[in-house]
Amino acid sequence: MKIYADENMPYVQQFFAELGTVQLVDGRQLTPAQVADADVLLVRSVTQVNAQLLLQNNQLNFVGTATIGVDHIDQAYLKSREISFSSAPGCNAQSVVEYVLSSLFLLAEQQQKPLQQWTVGVVGVGQIGSRLVKALQALQVKVLQSDPLRAANEPDFPHLDFTELCHKVDALSFHVPLVKGGAHPTLKLLNQHNLPQLPPAVTIINASRGEVTCNQALLTEAKSGVHRPLVLDVWDNEPNVLQELVPFTTIATAHIAGHSIEGKARGTEMLYQALCKTLKIQPKHQLHDFCPVPVMEKLQISANFRLSDVQNICRMLYDVRRDDALFRFHLQGHGFDWLRKHYPPRREFSSLQVQLDNPALAIPEFLRNLGFSSRF
Repeated sequence: MKIYADENMPYVQQFFAELGTVQLVDGRQLTPAQVADADVLLVRSVTQVNAQLLLQNNQLNFVGTATIGVDHIDQAYLKSREISFSSAPGCNAQSVVEYVLSSLFLLAEQQQKPLQQWTVGVVGVGQIGSRLVKALQALQVKVLQSDPLRAANEPDFPHLDFTELCHKVDALSFHVPLVKGGAHPTLKLLNQHNLPQLPPAVTIINASRGEVTCNQALLTEAKSGVHRPLVLDVWDNEPNVLQELVPFTTIATAHIAGHSIEGKARGTEMLYQALCKTLKIQPKHQLHDFCPVPVMEKLQISANFRLSDVQNICRMLYDVRRDDALFRFHLQGHGFDWLRKHYPPRREFSSLQVQLDNPALAIPEFLRNLGFSSRF
């Protein structure tokens, strides 16, 4: 069995080598000729999987994307050819949450306004958004939620219309899939028409898809003199970033919010499990078989540890300023895809085991809700 996999999928050789011959490819530059003899195709969001890519392939039986989003996959076409498909919902949700929290910690510090005094609007409350809501509530931050699909199916869901939400928050954090049609499209959800109605002090955080927030509208607003805090991890027309917008951002990164070691590797593991299920064989490997020992394994805290100390422990594991600096320094020289391919190792909160100095006591509930482990 010939397995073609994106070269940026971690541990793909370790997981899949026993199932067939693994060939690593550049997912951004993949051609029909390269995958003509593939039995299995494993991709990330940079690869458009459609009839054009698979034009020369007559034997493909499984496609997997190690991502939450699936807008780069023509699922209807795969179904028409009876090709099994699997994605990795939730694989990097925790990683994205930690990116947003790090950004909010920095913004709160810059504005000298404690995060507990903020109101954050979460737009899209699925795998990532729901985890972010839980984390923010653990930090005693007021959260408002906008998700019309959940509201339609869950009578008790606390939904606010997007327009109404915009006037009640200090920050908007987008976590929607890219939807171009239907009753609730998200393409250019924030655009040149509604952006002027958003109070200029409201922070925009986009770690979903670049096309959800119109980069040109943000640039036009910034050039008009509006100094809005902007946190952009995703961009229109990636990898061709609107570089003119970068100087107006507070935090700018290269679509790496979900790029923790666990977040990326979990996607590989989920596709491995899905292929094993398709082949009707028992999986032999798990993520912990391959993840390296973290640099910081254990932390002992005292009973004096308070909610106000959380920022310090979070920053020990991840500080978004590192990735912002890398982006600004290397974007013009090395480019967007180089930044993603050479992303430095980053561990999730769960990699750090926390315990009180009195082992008989449990760690604070808010640390567990943020994702920290209490097992020694």
